[in-house]
Parts: sequence; structure tokens; C-alpha cells
Amino acid sequence: MIELDFDKLGGLLPAVVQDADSEVVLMLGFMDREAFAATLRSGRATFFSRSRRRLWTKGETSGNTAEVVSIAADCDGDTLLVRVRVGGEGRICHTGATTCFDREIDWFRPVTPIS
Repeated sequence: MIELDFDKLGGLLPAVVQDADSEVVLMLGFMDREAFAATLRSGRATFFSRSRRRLWTKGETSGNTAEVVSIAADCDGDTLLVRVRVGGEGRICHTGATTCFDREIDWFRPVTPIS
């Protein structure tokens, strides 16, 4: 069993939230030990709000819930991949979008790899 490293970022683990069916990355949240435990207990993605300094469960005000299908840790145990099925209207972002990653950086040009 992998050990989770909550110490590296001051008690928080970044949690990448991905749609379990489409594999679209929906959002990034942060979990402390309490949020992680609440997620495991309830089956709903729960995070620690860095600005409000409290736990919040996805969908508690919007109704757009994130029901956890699986959780995986990266090789260092300091980042989580939380695969979910979205309930409600499917709008996971607080802006009303289906993903928080809907703004393409158009000035980015990939570097051609050297062979």
C-alpha cells in the first residue's frame, strides 16, 4: 500500500479530478487528511478550500456532484488522480463550465523535439 505524503505541501495533496468515462480533466482541488478521509467515507469528492480554510464537498451548493469511482496516487504519493462521475447538470467548474480547463493558451507553440 502506498503511503501518502501530506507533508510535502504543508498538509495538502493536489487532487486532479478526471471524468471516469470521457477521461477529460475537470478540475484541480486540494485535499488535506480530513478531506481525503471524508471523500473515502462519503464517496463524494471533498476538498480543502485554501481561501476559505474549510472543507467543501463538490456540489454542496451547485448540485453538480462528483461521485468518486477511483483514486490513484502518483509514484511519490504526493498527488492524487480522482476519477469521478459528475451528477447534476454536469457543470463541475464554479464558472458554470463542464471543466475548469476550457481556456486554451493560444500563444503556446510546442517545441519540435530533437531526434
